[in-house]
Amino acid sequence: MNICRNLLQGVVKRPTVINICNFTVSQIVFNKETKNMSETNKEELKKRLTPIQWHVTQEKGTERPFTGCYNKFYEKGTYTCIVCHQELFSSETKYDSGCGWPAFNQVLDQGKIKLTKDTSHDMVRTEVTCSKCGAHLGHVFNDGPKPTRKRFCINSASISFHEAGEKKSTEA
Repeated sequence: MNICRNLLQGVVKRPTVINICNFTVSQIVFNKETKNMSETNKEELKKRLTPIQWHVTQEKGTERPFTGCYNKFYEKGTYTCIVCHQELFSSETKYDSGCGWPAFNQVLDQGKIKLTKDTSHDMVRTEVTCSKCGAHLGHVFNDGPKPTRKRFCINSASISFHEAGEKKSTEA
């Protein structure tokens, strides 16, 4: 697990190819009043996140399949948004879908995510974003296991894992 955290925090250096494809930086929301993040806060966030975390969460990017550190990770605990630390998924709902990204069949609470129609890349999908900060997390599909039949296909770079009983950071 330390290798995973180190990789996401940029401690482990390895070659990575990222295709930027003219994405625009999405506006981030940090409170119920939906105020846009200031330029100063965007710069602070860009310094805090690794390049792949920024690309995925702020530019709606996708990490390459089978490269994310949480794809084959099955420890007991909770997954939170890498940007604002909101709790999103439980390890109890994580399963191996074979798609190459961490997959969950349900969210801790439906109010913790926002679902939006995504027609990018000549596809029709449902984008999953964090309801608290607007970070892009991944997509949801209707081909998951019973009882929900949902597959929340989530980028490892958009989430952080906290072992059961571990105190989670609430600072964004």
